[in-house]
Amino acid sequence: MTIEPPVPGEPRRPSGPRDPGDAWVVAPTGERYWGRFGAAGLLALDADRGVLLQHRVSWSHFGDTWALPGGARHEGESASDAALREAAEEAGVPDDAIRARVLSVLDLGIWSYTTLIGDVAVPFEPTISDPESRELAWVPVDEVAQHPLHPAFAASWERLRGLLSVRPAIVVDAANVVGSVPNGWWRDRPGAAAGLLSRVAATAVSGVPASALELPEHTWFPEWTVVLEGQARGADDVSGVDVVRAEASGDDAIVAEAERLVAAGRRVTVVTSDRELRERVTDAAVDVRGPRWLQELTG
Repeated sequence: MTIEPPVPGEPRRPSGPRDPGDAWVVAPTGERYWGRFGAAGLLALDADRGVLLQHRVSWSHFGDTWALPGGARHEGESASDAALREAAEEAGVPDDAIRARVLSVLDLGIWSYTTLIGDVAVPFEPTISDPESRELAWVPVDEVAQHPLHPAFAASWERLRGLLSVRPAIVVDAANVVGSVPNGWWRDRPGAAAGLLSRVAATAVSGVPASALELPEHTWFPEWTVVLEGQARGADDVSGVDVVRAEASGDDAIVAEAERLVAAGRRVTVVTSDRELRERVTDAAVDVRGPRWLQELTG
């Protein structure tokens, strides 16, 4: 890769055609921010090793500091896609290794930076895959602030760190949700369950607004579990959703899933309008929402 000669205060870039997003945004007060369409980065959290940090090369903006892999968004590119692309380009992070948890946006009006916090679902070793990285390292959460951090990352670290312990999960009582709409679902129970799973899977990708979960103001990507019982167990699995096929009582399976997730440190919401089940899962220290809540989320 051929690198352009350094420009004071500006990151080096590959020679040749540039994406329209690779440009500075200049505030009325003179501050400059990299990324015409904003920028994004990935905070990859490994449960055993910590946060993946990039030691920036000396010629970069605020060189010789540590920060998250990230950079300018391309035109028309989502923040999540930009964060994953930049992480792949700068640290060799495989796309399928990260499970998104939350998008945190710093919006300055003229420019924004979005941090995708994601859990490492498939362990990997980062690799220096472009000239912007001097070193890559897994850093324990408690040791991040001990490094000389990029000023913008240093300013946001405590806010981001506060989100690392928040792990939302949603357990869906499929029989109750499907049965709440008189659309003939009883004629094809596996098909009705498949339709619900499809809608939930789409929402798992697009995320859930903070207001729906009473969480800090960000876009969240909960862990989704849908419990199927009876004939509905014939519905196929879908990507992004854990499907539990109850062998006996669907209610018992839902309570068991809620208790398992609570024990694993998740903030659990169960979707059902069944009165007895609501009482049982409330005893398990979870929130409860009705089918209409889910229908509004999934469209």
